[in-house]
Order: sequence, then C-alpha cells, then structure tokens
Amino acid sequence: MLSIISTPIGNLKDITLRSLETLREADIILCEDTRRTMILVSHFGLKARLQRYNEHSETSIASALELLRTGKHVALVSDGGTPCISDPGWKLVRLARESGIKIQSLPGPSALITAAAGSGLPVDSFVFLGFLPRSRSKIRKTLSAAISLRKTVIIYESPYRIQELLQLLNEQFADISTVVLAKEISKIHEEFMSGTPANLLAILAGHPPKGEMVLMLGPVHKNTNENTDQVD
Repeated sequence: MLSIISTPIGNLKDITLRSLETLREADIILCEDTRRTMILVSHFGLKARLQRYNEHSETSIASALELLRTGKHVALVSDGGTPCISDPGWKLVRLARESGIKIQSLPGPSALITAAAGSGLPVDSFVFLGFLPRSRSKIRKTLSAAISLRKTVIIYESPYRIQELLQLLNEQFADISTVVLAKEISKIHEEFMSGTPANLLAILAGHPPKGEMVLMLGPVHKNTNENTDQVD
C-alpha cells in the first residue's frame, strides 16, 4: 500500500493523529531529504526506515515501485506540506494506480489551502499556478492566461524572486489592485501582507523576505494591459 502523507510546513504540531499512526505502521518512508524528515521522525519517536525519493530519477522511481509490488507499506512525504502539490510524488502515484496497488491519500497541512483560507480573497474557485517558469516572457503569458479567467490566482514563489515578480506585476498588470502575500506560514513569524504590488514592493524593500511564500492575486474584472508579445 502507498500512503500519501502531508507533513508540517512550520509547526510540528500541525501533523494529524492519523498521519502519525500511518507513519508508525509504514515499513518505509519515502522522502525528499532524509535529514529534513529525520527531524519529524525523531520528534515523534517513529521507527520506520527512511529512503530518499527522487522523482527526476528513473532508478529511484523504479526502486519505490518495487517496494510496493513486494507488499511493503510505503509512506510518501515531502519536506513539508502535501506530496504531489508542487512537490514530488505524482509519477509514483500514477504508476502505483496502474499496477493496481492500493493508495490512500491522507488530508493534512498544505501551504496552498492555508494561505487561500487566510487571504480574504474569494477562493470558492481559484487558479493555482505553483512555481512560475523562469523566463519573463513565459511568466507574462502564464499570468495573462490565468488572470483572464477572472478568478483569484495563487502562486508559490521563493524569497529570491518575489520582488522581481511583484515588479513585473506592478509594471505590466495594472488592473491587479489587490495582492496578498503569505510568508512563514505556520511558523513564529507568520505574516499576511496585502495591498497593491507597489505597496508590497515598498514593504519588502525594507524587510527582505525569508522562506518560500504564497502570492495571491485578487480577481480582475477586465483585460490586463500587459504585452505578451515581448521577448526576454
């Protein structure tokens, strides 16, 4: 059996009782970084063996699938949050389903859902883009397509690129009047900041951000003014 288990994105207390029970029952825990997962395992006194899972390696995927085929109970975790949501896992899940292996997906911590719920933006329906492409022209096209749907748009971003992204929004997506930035979710310095892209740029200029963050763009009600024909 393959168990997909969400792990804390900040406070270790966010893990569910069911997740802890399943991790205790598992024969092997597949993880992105054994050092990161060992913190969780040691804190809760878990005994399962850790094995690194690399979704970019066919050998790693094949090894994980073989464990499942031999009847092992395998738990799949990421460094934090829900596996498969902008984290490794979907390839193994697909192969396990095709092989007729039982899969259980446990609910739990997710930066996406936590940030959306606390944003104050309409999220009865939204567009999730995960991490954006690196190319500025591809970013513009991706954002333009998402924003045109007139729904809240949710993006994962790193502290090293967030200011550049806000600058692009400020310069080329003038119809976006409200953005919400969630950082350090479920940690001591958790913070939600909202305003225009220009407002957030001014705030971050004096307080360089740390850690991965979630940027949410409020829905617009007309076409944006950006030019998707520009190139890098």
